[in-house]
Amino acid sequence: MSKPKIVVIILTLLALLLPLALPWLKTPLILGTAFGIAALGISILIISGQISFGHALFVCVGGYAVAFTVRKWTQMDSALLLVVGTAVGAVIGAIVGSFVVRYRGIFFGMLNLALSMVLFAVLGKFFNVTGGTDGLRLERSPFFGMNMERDAFESVLLVTCVVLALLMGWLVQRYLRSVAGQALSAVKTNETRLEYVGISAYKALWIGYVISAALGGLSGSLFAIAQGLVTPEMGYWVRSGEIVFVAILGGVGHPVGAFIGAGIFEFVKLFAAAYLTGAWQMVLGFVLIAMVFLAPRGISALLEDKKQQEGA
Repeated sequence: MSKPKIVVIILTLLALLLPLALPWLKTPLILGTAFGIAALGISILIISGQISFGHALFVCVGGYAVAFTVRKWTQMDSALLLVVGTAVGAVIGAIVGSFVVRYRGIFFGMLNLALSMVLFAVLGKFFNVTGGTDGLRLERSPFFGMNMERDAFESVLLVTCVVLALLMGWLVQRYLRSVAGQALSAVKTNETRLEYVGISAYKALWIGYVISAALGGLSGSLFAIAQGLVTPEMGYWVRSGEIVFVAILGGVGHPVGAFIGAGIFEFVKLFAAAYLTGAWQMVLGFVLIAMVFLAPRGISALLEDKKQQEGA
């Protein structure tokens, strides 16, 4: 069995069993998994050679889609809310991606950032609709047809997050190994040659962008349901930076990297905020600097390197 698969099994068991001994870990694990799903979306773009500095746009869109839906249909099942948030993220991604993917490099990254900041400003201004900077609160809705207390609700949500993480990681891996995924990788290595063989680089990147946006929408849905609150801060540029941080930290060599990075990010932030109040960002900065020197391609790349060495 390969090392990435072993790591996946270990992470799954830890996520499901640790809360039995330490119940307070449920929320950090849920939020960490949500971050990992968003970072998985960013990883798809990094493979194509592009980085979005505004991808929290889709996290925010997914979260607000859930909030608006719950306010209109208060008893809609949380499982359906996850579908709604993912679908809205994909639709908005298809629209935004139709012109964003025409650009490359810094222009691609900054255009995404500009659009996310436009959304942030709009959400903050239209108080009567969006709740302004205070955001919107969500009533706890049924999960799989059952009305539950907070503790039971979080337990079911955690299991759902773990299952979704495994499913999304597997689907993304299958996508990247497909013809469409290989075409996406070729956008980074030799876009001109890709066009010469009759494959549209625009279409390849657009498909990857839509998938990435859908993952962002799913992540935002999980954040909204877990926290019971959505605010414009979900789409702020700092959140986008955190998602990119997680993706780089974990690496894009294997989908498990996004979740390793998210786990490290969430727990470093948690404990640094507890013991170094006001300076946890500095701790995260040191972690990233250390990773640049020790594992410039991310933690998942170390697993792949060891696998190749063993194969040799």
